[in-house]
Amino acid sequence: MKDTPGWASPGSAPSDGQEPGASGPAEPADRPDPSQQPGQDPHGSKWSKEQPPPAQWSAPTGPPAPGQTPPPPPPGPGWGNRPPSGPNGPGGYGGYGGHGGYGAPGGGWGNGWGGPPPAAKPGVIPLRPLGVGEILDGAVSTMRTYWRTVLGISLTVAVVTQIVVILLEGLVFNDTSTEALEDPSATLDELTRAMGDAMLSSGVVFLISLIGTIAATALLTTVTSRAVLGKSVTTGEAWRDARPQVAKLFGLIFLLVLIAFGVVAVGTLPGVLVALAGSGDGGAALAVLGGLGAGVVALWLMVRFSLASPALMLEKQGIVKSLSRSAKLVRGSWWRVFGIQLLATIIANVVASIVVIPFAFLAAALSGDGFTGFLNSGGDLGWTFLVVSGIGSVIGAMITFPITAGVTVLLYIDQRIRREALDLDLARAAGVQDGTGTPGTTAGG
Repeated sequence: MKDTPGWASPGSAPSDGQEPGASGPAEPADRPDPSQQPGQDPHGSKWSKEQPPPAQWSAPTGPPAPGQTPPPPPPGPGWGNRPPSGPNGPGGYGGYGGHGGYGAPGGGWGNGWGGPPPAAKPGVIPLRPLGVGEILDGAVSTMRTYWRTVLGISLTVAVVTQIVVILLEGLVFNDTSTEALEDPSATLDELTRAMGDAMLSSGVVFLISLIGTIAATALLTTVTSRAVLGKSVTTGEAWRDARPQVAKLFGLIFLLVLIAFGVVAVGTLPGVLVALAGSGDGGAALAVLGGLGAGVVALWLMVRFSLASPALMLEKQGIVKSLSRSAKLVRGSWWRVFGIQLLATIIANVVASIVVIPFAFLAAALSGDGFTGFLNSGGDLGWTFLVVSGIGSVIGAMITFPITAGVTVLLYIDQRIRREALDLDLARAAGVQDGTGTPGTTAGG
């Protein structure tokens, strides 16, 4: 029995005198005849007496004889073995990089395996679990690819919001003064009045900004969900799709704000009660500690319910059902969802600040008193300052709205892909088959 079946050493070809079907081994043709002189070639050819060692001979070039087993492939370098060198380059004849060998292009032993096929990408993201960079890139790609719709929605909402804020600050809150907060000799009534005015103006501005954010989120959720499938949508189509859920979205956001303020109020209430009982220092310390603890709880709840907005808009769910869906999707991934949303918020606000801060300096320079006068003017803001700074705020909102809304929607889609295999449904809806990019039938087609 041969040690290497299918491989024949040089000079070991069958003898011409071997009978077909003979059971015994044939007499080697190169065996020296006793009647011949030493060194005489039995074939009459003049072979060199110095032959290379057997290890340097390459494999036979001809096809294997009938009935022979094809030779096994040499080990490739990818399996921890260094390909042997040979006269035909690395790996020798048929070796790695050789003609028709292992790993060679055009049908070698390793040619059929190139790793798993890439996921289909009909839109701004591949249809598979996403990384942090892919989520951020998907939000930016949505804004870049469908910029007319995205910037149109953001610009409209930001302009309307800023007009209302400017009118309120210029006509209503411009007469309020907060100088008492910086006056050490101010009475308790003055401090209370000044603090109430500051909280009222800040609360109204926050409320208006929140309404604008809700409207932008509702419209941009539809745009981002279509962008995942590679389908464009106009502003009118986005509004028609989002309109039935806008009222519920307002209720959801206000419920979340109420929950956050309620948790903080409950945390600070014991300290306030202790302070009212007569222990001012102890009550203040207890209120601060309770507020910090309540703030942590409120943050945990807000992240847990952060995916309720896209769940409400895309699944057409009610408010309570959307909250439970968000809690289910975030469960076990709280830190990941929190980190991605925090990163997106930081990036969006840093980019927006690059635009807003120069406009604030420009507004202060054009307002007459200069920037120093603006810092010392308290609540007295001129119309020039309000208008110029409002323009900067509009441009900043055009950046923050698409990024924050896009990241939230893509996080929701990513969590559903990881937990519910949503990528298969998205692939069918996008017209690709089995998520591999092969054309198929679209949903409903």
